[in-house]
Amino acid sequence: MFELVLQGFWESLYMTLISTVAAYLIGLPLGLILVATDADGVSPCKPVHTSLGIFINILRSIPFLLLMITVRPITKFTMGTTIGSPATIVPLVIAAAPFIARLVESSLKEVDRGVVEAAQSMGATPREIMLKVLFPEAKPSLLVGSAIAVTTILGYSASAGIVGGGGLGAIAINYGYYRNQTEYMLPMVAILVLMVQVFQEMGMRAVRIVDKRQ
Repeated sequence: MFELVLQGFWESLYMTLISTVAAYLIGLPLGLILVATDADGVSPCKPVHTSLGIFINILRSIPFLLLMITVRPITKFTMGTTIGSPATIVPLVIAAAPFIARLVESSLKEVDRGVVEAAQSMGATPREIMLKVLFPEAKPSLLVGSAIAVTTILGYSASAGIVGGGGLGAIAINYGYYRNQTEYMLPMVAILVLMVQVFQEMGMRAVRIVDKRQ
């Protein structure tokens, strides 16, 4: 049992971290575009902002398990398989990227408008405002958002076990649910809860380090 649990732990960690990095590579630019093209953004563009917002909302509205089934052809094409930990990464990224985009958008919009206006009055370009003003000012909130994103993706990865995903969720479902072996189910739940607590605490500690207000 120990080897099975250890394998499940590493698979869950692998899926979560890889998916988080990949989702941020997509979601972070999307969040930046949402903020920049908003009506009060540094480069207002209503058609882009509206169409991108609708696209993100559509993806966010699809339940993860349905999304995982729907994108199976994409998963098969990119990963060569539709089961196991590697195959789970594709739907995890598709599900998490729009969620991260909204987190980034929310964090950047929390920055005091006066700071942006001061930068504009000094002749800062839209790119400089986004990268040198908004990002540094929103760093604590962005870190809180990253902790939320990681724990959310971990939850998604656990539920992926229902449709052939790997990790702790697959062990809990295959042994604890289908075979009614609670000695497998409870340890998996406990480990997942512990992983969430660890990720959340790491995020909060990072916030305390970078937050200039503390």
